Amino acid sequence: MNRPELKWPLRGEADRVPGEAGGLIIGRIATEASFKSKAYAALKDAITKMDIYASSEPIMLDERELSEKLGVSRTPIREAVAMLSQEGFVRTVPRRGILVVRKTKREIVEMIQAWAALESMAARLIAERASGAEIATLRVLFQGFRDGHVSREHMDEYSSANIAFHQALIRLSGSKLLEAMTGNLFLHVKSIRHRTIFDDDRAERSIRDHMAIIEALERRDTPLAERLVREHTLRLGEHVEKYVDLDGNRP
Repeated sequence: MNRPELKWPLRGEADRVPGEAGGLIIGRIATEASFKSKAYAALKDAITKMDIYASSEPIMLDERELSEKLGVSRTPIREAVAMLSQEGFVRTVPRRGILVVRKTKREIVEMIQAWAALESMAARLIAERASGAEIATLRVLFQGFRDGHVSREHMDEYSSANIAFHQALIRLSGSKLLEAMTGNLFLHVKSIRHRTIFDDDRAERSIRDHMAIIEALERRDTPLAERLVREHTLRLGEHVEKYVDLDGNRP
């Protein structure tokens, strides 16, 4: 028995736009939706730039203040906060406001381990695909620290270069999926990197590791670059596990 050919998408007569055969059905985007998206992007960007582990004090955000600073009503602010809450960035505390979420030590260590796996794949992709000019940009980040020493007064400057280096590894991989997968880890891993870079001789060890990684990438030694990146980040996790208190003062 011959069956009628089915064409996708299947639509009933009630769904058709008058005067259009198979026309696209789509409604107008509400202005509020645009405000919600913009508020979400602005809040997420601002939170990501915060150093949320610098102090044990709770980081609270005020809905009214956010509304005034962003120039929008409270409705898109609440919708943006709901989205950020689903992603684990914030949570609403009754009668107190919006709390920026910190992670437990166990959660941080697991995030670092996940970052190590993703970043080592990024290193493999860089060694295989990135241009020499792109790899050379990694050396530029450490122009002021080529002697392998970081003085106390330049520690913040080095911390910024350190974080930029790890961001660059993900970006130079050329993988949008890796960028997306590390996006929600970045806030916490970045803040922990900044907090721990001041410990003992971690800055000097960090420079040596970075230079070895860059040299491996320049030589296109894929297995070595992948291993060095993974071990470098896993050492951060080991340091956090042994020496960093993240659970004693969580709100």
